[in-house]
Amino acid sequence: MKGSYEVTVYNKDIHYKFTIKRNITVIRGDSATGKTKLFNLIRDYDDVGNSSGIILQCQKRCTVLSGANWKAALSGINDSIVFIDEQSSFINSVEFSDTIKCSNNYFVIITREKLAMLPYSVEEVYGIYSSGKYTNIKNEFSDKEKIFNVFYPIYENKSINSLDDFDLIITEDSNSGFEFFGSYNKECLSANGKSNIKDLIKSNINKRVLVIADGAAFGPEMLDVDKLLEKMKDMSIFLPESFEWLILKTGDIKISELNDILQNPEEYIESTQYFSWENFFSFLLHEHTIGSVQAYTKSKLNPYYLGKGMKKKIENVIKQFGLDFNDIKNDK
Repeated sequence: MKGSYEVTVYNKDIHYKFTIKRNITVIRGDSATGKTKLFNLIRDYDDVGNSSGIILQCQKRCTVLSGANWKAALSGINDSIVFIDEQSSFINSVEFSDTIKCSNNYFVIITREKLAMLPYSVEEVYGIYSSGKYTNIKNEFSDKEKIFNVFYPIYENKSINSLDDFDLIITEDSNSGFEFFGSYNKECLSANGKSNIKDLIKSNINKRVLVIADGAAFGPEMLDVDKLLEKMKDMSIFLPESFEWLILKTGDIKISELNDILQNPEEYIESTQYFSWENFFSFLLHEHTIGSVQAYTKSKLNPYYLGKGMKKKIENVIKQFGLDFNDIKNDK
């Protein structure tokens, strides 16, 4: 499954409208914020359709998954948007992660848990808030005003300023991204995996820290890292989709339809092939540079990408997201 899908679902009292564009979307928030009501609307409509008093509009079937027999139930669901409530403990299991890895469904998971087994994007973690009453629109049921609920991104990009503002760079991986950012005149440490970043930050609590990680799969870690961001005023975080995505954004790699791919990746990334968007961008860059001077592998960074010209192009892309390289020496 690929593409983005607008979901509109409502009854006489409450209305939701949102867009799903990745294989995993997470909805967080405290009690009484509308999460369970959304799940119940989807469930009731899927059970009995329009006779439920609910209107649901979407190009794909919207259904729910719950209970001890979730795996058997999921085997019969295809090409659908599947909603899962936070009462379903199986969402924290390795079995669930392995099962949906090759699924042709999209999943919307309502939870306050970390979900460490799932590589979901920081951009697809949402809360729900009420934007007020419908005062200008009549509905099919009555003249009664309805509550209009909307999604909002929980993790928004914060200003980073100059690389010179930091004493230490912490990267998620120990390979290509680490080699690139480690080439600057700054202390650079690898966390050797996103799950280790929190502890590495804590062990450098007295330093001005910049964390750089792949935003496409960093969603689980943000629950902890965001709390550290609030406490450590001298800490910032930069979360591009992936290091490979930054390289592709330079335009240096000539790929047909690249601009459209980067602007609308959901239209090109098939969920049965790529569990996370970072996997897609890594494959795209690798496949289109094989045998060339630009040949890219994740395990060892080609010196081409540390050359003055290419390095400047990557820096210019990064500057678009608020991280400046002024007064920084390129090499240690």
